[in-house]
Amino acid sequence: MFIRVVQLSLLVLVMTISFTPAYSETGIVLTGIDVLQRDGFRALAGRNIGLITNHTGIDHSGISNIQLLHDASEVNLVVLFSPEHGLFGKLDVPLIDDAEDVSTGVRVFSLYGNTRIPTSDMLKNIDTLVFDIQDIGTRFYTYISTMGHAMQAAADNGKRFVVLDRPNPINGITVAGPVLDEGRQSFTGFHRLPVRHGMTIGELALMFKTELQLDLDLEIIPMEAWKRTDYFDATDLKWINPSPNMRSLTEAILYPGIGLLETTNLSVGRGTDTPFELFGAPWLDSEQFVLELNRLNLPGVEFKAIQFTPNSSKFAGELCSGIGIRITDRERFESVRTGIEIALQLRRLYPQEWEIDTYDRLLVNEAVLTAIRLGRPFAEIESIYHAGLAEFMQRRAQYLIYH
Repeated sequence: MFIRVVQLSLLVLVMTISFTPAYSETGIVLTGIDVLQRDGFRALAGRNIGLITNHTGIDHSGISNIQLLHDASEVNLVVLFSPEHGLFGKLDVPLIDDAEDVSTGVRVFSLYGNTRIPTSDMLKNIDTLVFDIQDIGTRFYTYISTMGHAMQAAADNGKRFVVLDRPNPINGITVAGPVLDEGRQSFTGFHRLPVRHGMTIGELALMFKTELQLDLDLEIIPMEAWKRTDYFDATDLKWINPSPNMRSLTEAILYPGIGLLETTNLSVGRGTDTPFELFGAPWLDSEQFVLELNRLNLPGVEFKAIQFTPNSSKFAGELCSGIGIRITDRERFESVRTGIEIALQLRRLYPQEWEIDTYDRLLVNEAVLTAIRLGRPFAEIESIYHAGLAEFMQRRAQYLIYH
């Protein structure tokens, strides 16, 4: 089963998608690659394809989508494209070179190297681009930017674009945080989304196509049996670290709030065993800070004073005084609120030491940054971005595949 969306003009189309996910007899969640395989690769039959993927692109039994598509007689796998962290998700470097997939001999073009957008030369021998990467549901996680840029390239070069959908691992209902300011789009903020968007990659593709007015033959291969309320551990799918420092579902849940802090002069645990489950710096007084945080009684979370020494990344080899974070109730926990409350305490207690200007690199919302700078309470800050979030919810509703 698939949804196909063909744009008839460059006008923005208002799409209302009504889709009831199909359920297998076992109730097991099938991702887009599982559905494609089960249906005999019908949606790609006779196509010369370029596959944008990484190590997360596996089927339910753990077989790589590269191997599946390479071996499928119905499909001609011509070229591969890899995102940030490379084809195997192990690289944490500024630039990644082109390569060759050893198992198949297929060329791999890096979309995190000299270019982040597929060029006409890269696309010349294909007629279809296929995207299959596990996202984590946060605006500044760059895999959705890679997808958006590839969609633009496909539209510019007359190529079909197919998305093999996967779950939003931190659920598909929770939407939170400021929407990115118009005109400030970047590779860590491809589109005007809130920090936590509550959408799947397939749903985001539908939004990008319409709101960016892409003249694109777009096809989504939906999942089966996935429910919007599902966290990843409800799916029976295998967790694979989508990037070197995203090592658990807990860290993915924390990331929308704690990840916002990492552009400042804080360590968020990169170079430790538990990135995003802690933060700190040599200049922080953890005992004082933990008292202030626990006094807020934030829902679903506890804090404790810790010390840690990262072995890489920020403050590598330096003893950091910090805070450990433990989610006690993920249904009540508010990641973005927690991150902003931490920022407010940093601003209040360390107005000189904490570099607030760099907090905006991932926040990308000037009004909210100003409010944090002025020490406004969270309720007031939330009211500042409420209208933008409400407008996003209206936009978002048109593109939801799963109900």
